[in-house]
Amino acid sequence: MTTIETRAGPAASALAGPLIMLLGMLMFALNDAMGKWLVASYGLGQVILIRSLAALVILAPFLWQAGLRSITSAEQPWMQFARVAFSTMEVFCFYYAVMYLPLADVMTYWLAAPIYVAAAAPLLLGETVGWRRWCAIAAGFVGVIITLEPSKAMFTLPALISIVGSGAFAFMLLSGRGLRNTPDKTLVFFQVAGAALAGLAFAPFDWAPISSGLDLALLGLLGIVAMAAHMLVNRALKISDAATVAPLQYTLLLWAVVFGWIFFGDVPRLGMLVGAALIVASGLFIFFRERQVNKRDSVLPAVPE
Repeated sequence: MTTIETRAGPAASALAGPLIMLLGMLMFALNDAMGKWLVASYGLGQVILIRSLAALVILAPFLWQAGLRSITSAEQPWMQFARVAFSTMEVFCFYYAVMYLPLADVMTYWLAAPIYVAAAAPLLLGETVGWRRWCAIAAGFVGVIITLEPSKAMFTLPALISIVGSGAFAFMLLSGRGLRNTPDKTLVFFQVAGAALAGLAFAPFDWAPISSGLDLALLGLLGIVAMAAHMLVNRALKISDAATVAPLQYTLLLWAVVFGWIFFGDVPRLGMLVGAALIVASGLFIFFRERQVNKRDSVLPAVPE
């Protein structure tokens, strides 16, 4: 019985990581669509401030239960500070970009982040990536290029801001893996608090009166959804290799196409559909390959794929 449980453990963990990441990506896509809707009527700093305050209200009871020490004794303070700086940069860049670009277009820039993570994980985190997963990651990158349809539009300010934001997002993902001993609630608290402080600094310059209770509710819900998405991603990166779960962010593009069409009337181009299909196929291959490898590793030593 002990042998069976020991062998089943790694496989169950490998299954949980990708599933949690997929759910986190859905939550991020909902957050992104709601954010795009709200920044059309309200200031960027205002949206981020209210979003962050709502998230802190929901997070407060969990932090109270964990105790103040979970915050004050967090590991690697400078790494924590750097992660907060990059996560704040990422959220501002994203909401700025979606003010001017279609949701699916912005998402294609953000989908470069898993490529950065996969390339950096062996060097910074000491993780092993086999040739099959490298091929799948490369195929996903080809899908991003097909979807993006490179043109002069790539060099506009919103596009450049998107590239900067995707780089910040990649660092945030990597640092979440590196700070594996920090509780998820603590990571999310620092991240949300940093965004709240930045939003507070910018909100007075672009504040717009909130026109309805529904809009106020949506602003608050934005924070709750974002908090849940970050916690899911943090958990997935702690129980699975970064190079395994990070490519599943490609599913964001599928959700961006769906939500862009439903909420904003953006009809996807043929290139968008072809690229999205390739990206999703790449992510699914990563998921099923991880399951297969971990089943094998229950009875054989770990080896590169």
